[in-house]
Amino acid sequence: MIPGHVPSSPHLFRPVLRAAAAWLVALLIAAALVPAPLERAADPAHAPNPAKAAWFLLGVQELVSHGTAWIWALVALAAGFVALPWLRRTPAEHAAWFRRGERLFAAAIAGLALALLALTLIGLCFRGAQWRFVLPS
Repeated sequence: MIPGHVPSSPHLFRPVLRAAAAWLVALLIAAALVPAPLERAADPAHAPNPAKAAWFLLGVQELVSHGTAWIWALVALAAGFVALPWLRRTPAEHAAWFRRGERLFAAAIAGLALALLALTLIGLCFRGAQWRFVLPS
């Protein structure tokens, strides 16, 4: 054991395991008590217009609705997120959230995440029939 360090094995993992078990029980109870918001059965002859994507893809659907060339920006953004661990210029001596030299980079990543969240909320709340912009009711 390294002097000055506390082992994390029983001190950290037991509370995390208890919290995960409590969360699992809460989800099981919620799944049993809260009914799923299902729509009517699918009918291929009468598809909804527009067919909205799942909530986690609405930002992508909103972006592509403005032009199909935007999908390449999304692909480049995804590739950038995959490459994030290798983009650090200086080796890390200690853990830190926002280093002085990387604050602009962190602000750009946060801005992109907020833009994707805004696109998702627009697609979820402000799009109606024929993908028209409507106010939420």
